[in-house]
Amino acid sequence: MNPEAQIRILIADDHPVVRQGLAAMIGRKPGMAVVAEASDGREAVDLFRQHRPDVTLMDLRMPGMDGVQAIALLKESDRHARIIILTTYDTDEDIYRGLSAGAMAYILKGASPDELIDTIRVVHNGQTRIPSAVAAKLAARINSPNLTSREMEVLQLIVAGQSNKEISVSLQISEGTVRAHVNNLLSKLGVSDRTQATTLALRKGLVRLE
Repeated sequence: MNPEAQIRILIADDHPVVRQGLAAMIGRKPGMAVVAEASDGREAVDLFRQHRPDVTLMDLRMPGMDGVQAIALLKESDRHARIIILTTYDTDEDIYRGLSAGAMAYILKGASPDELIDTIRVVHNGQTRIPSAVAAKLAARINSPNLTSREMEVLQLIVAGQSNKEISVSLQISEGTVRAHVNNLLSKLGVSDRTQATTLALRKGLVRLE
């Protein structure tokens, strides 16, 4: 196959070993070529604009600019950009944010090489690829009540182990207001206490431990 007919691929991942392994695997497949490798979201955006790849493999969690931010910028730059999220994370929030930003497929790094290669071809043809397990989590996230930005701040501090008094100081609001936010978010999450809220928030990816 001549170079013009190849699927040109950009890989964005902050782990060199992962990038090199993916590049080596893809390079052995006929009709595919890795044209650039990025170590973070900002570099991915720059290299995309430089090389205009047919398909981009994007990790979600990278230093500086993460994958979701990079996807959003790529779609602004080129609404036809074809992006596959390739990540180790499959929480409801990661899936929701990644696909909402404009990715066409979501695949875990534990997938087989054949599944990855097939996904690249599917996305290159303009189709989406969302495994059933991922689709189920996406549906659960879409159907769950949204927390306000303030409730998200309170939840983050709850997960960090802060008491209502400490949250009050951190956010410069009264303890009564903190209690109201805590009660609201517990109700929205469908849990009865702070421990359950913390467990659920981490499991769904609503909050990350720094």
